[in-house]
Amino acid sequence: MAVFMNEQIRASEVVLTGLRGEKLGIVSREEALGMARTQGADLVCTSLMSSPPPCSLMAKGKAKAAAQKEAASARKAAPGQAAGKSGGKEKVKELRFTAHIEEHDYETKLRQADKHLRSGKPVQLVVQASGAKEAAAAKTVLERLVADLKEAGVKETGLQTGGKGSKVKLNPR
Repeated sequence: MAVFMNEQIRASEVVLTGLRGEKLGIVSREEALGMARTQGADLVCTSLMSSPPPCSLMAKGKAKAAAQKEAASARKAAPGQAAGKSGGKEKVKELRFTAHIEEHDYETKLRQADKHLRSGKPVQLVVQASGAKEAAAAKTVLERLVADLKEAGVKETGLQTGGKGSKVKLNPR
């Protein structure tokens, strides 16, 4: 839910509620903003579904803190809800590579991918390329990774190649 405060409110008139919940009726936006300033408060609108929108005066900072808290709890609840609906779908570990990766870096990332796959977790392998010349190198690195990980994982998607690089998702065997 979006919270609009002070100058973000664009309606010419608002239905205003005071600091202690008293109904102040329909007032102009400028008058409501003036009242908020004189009382050291914020003018807060949580719904734009009606005309004029309902707004209330709130202690300075309370509305923003409440909105942040609500957004945080929504983010926290979202992964759990999604997992419940889709049958426990887990997060995919993404490992990023560059098209011209050093051998020891390649080996390190390969071990990480192997470890995740063997523990039963899917892996998304992304090879970044900065241009058309590197795109072929990116695809080569990705094909090598898939070949090296064939005992631990199986491709869910084919090699996906785009302007910024290539990617593939591997599921555990």
